[in-house]
Amino acid sequence: MAHWFHRNPLKATAEVKFDLKMVASDSQALKLCSDLKQARARLLELLPNANHEIDVVEPALTLYLSLLRGLIETPEGEGSGWSKLRHAVRYRWTHSMVGTKPEAHHDAVYEVVSVLQNTAFWYMKHASKIAAQEEVSMDETKLVHRSLRRGAGLLKYAQEEWVHKLLESPEAMSDSDPRVHTAYLNQATAEAQEVTIARAIELKHNAGLISAISNETSKMFTTAADAIASLDEKKFGHWSQYLRLKAAFYASYAYNYSGQNLLNQDNCGDAIRALQEAKKKYEEAGLLCKEYSHVKGPGTQAKPEKHQFYRRLAPIVTRTLEKCERENGMIYHQKVPFDPPELEIKATYGLVAPDDYTLPPMAPLWTPVTYSAFDLTKNLSEDESAKSKTAQVEYLGARS
Repeated sequence: MAHWFHRNPLKATAEVKFDLKMVASDSQALKLCSDLKQARARLLELLPNANHEIDVVEPALTLYLSLLRGLIETPEGEGSGWSKLRHAVRYRWTHSMVGTKPEAHHDAVYEVVSVLQNTAFWYMKHASKIAAQEEVSMDETKLVHRSLRRGAGLLKYAQEEWVHKLLESPEAMSDSDPRVHTAYLNQATAEAQEVTIARAIELKHNAGLISAISNETSKMFTTAADAIASLDEKKFGHWSQYLRLKAAFYASYAYNYSGQNLLNQDNCGDAIRALQEAKKKYEEAGLLCKEYSHVKGPGTQAKPEKHQFYRRLAPIVTRTLEKCERENGMIYHQKVPFDPPELEIKATYGLVAPDDYTLPPMAPLWTPVTYSAFDLTKNLSEDESAKSKTAQVEYLGARS
């Protein structure tokens, strides 16, 4: 079953040379600097292309973070705490929603956060690329689900474990702004649940369960939309429309399958009212689809009202509502209530949680001897020449 997802641009970054100063020339230390540069470049080469396999991107991420960890924490045998090299290198990154002006920090923690976020965005794009096919196999469906969970897990880990360790509070509207993070995390998790819903429908699971998962998914999209509602409409309006149309769409799903469940319980009057609400939410989603296609902003440009994901629900709602009205007229003769029935608050199972993630172990090259070869005083000196180049940054990785 084909899906349709909105995607925002990737972050962009400038090259980092890792030209760290040393007390004396040390072959292992020189190799570390070279490996850091090459591992970062390799990862950034992969991320702009969503067609790469997870088995290619994930090892590249692991390798780079294992090397970078020595710039964050002291190696084993050197005590505990922050590495003396944490502030030795300058990192420049843009943010996905606020243009091409980079934010720069001499802080390896800022690099970790940015790399985790950008890789999370790659996972979301990878899932979208696979899910957009007309025919999606079972293995591909599992891959979409896994990618979205993994992306959510990277975002959650970056925000909960590292953002509060930054030297400065995140800038407003940046990818580390709690409002933007909340939107991304809920979007990735809700989209994974879209895959669960499609699978549950295909396998003809209990209508009450499908309704409950759909309701939870609608609420996640609403939470995501509410998180960025106060941000710049010109930058976030297009994304916000996507989140709201998905919220309305899955509310329609929730009421549709609630109606089917009520009919199975011979509550035909309530079933009719639920299906009337499903039709109302579907029409609301249709209006939001048209608004989405007209609102300008970063990210995917599309006409979702013409996509199969939207069109396939209408005949289901219409057919079920007509069946309920026909059976109520012939068999049940029940009154249709004014208010729609309450939806299931919590699904018993089928809900998605972000994958757990943690940094890989520090690369073996980071030994006490190698660590001591770097000269702290030289690496912390002011780099005035770097400061003068902030206006001209050659970015690695397409903003796509």
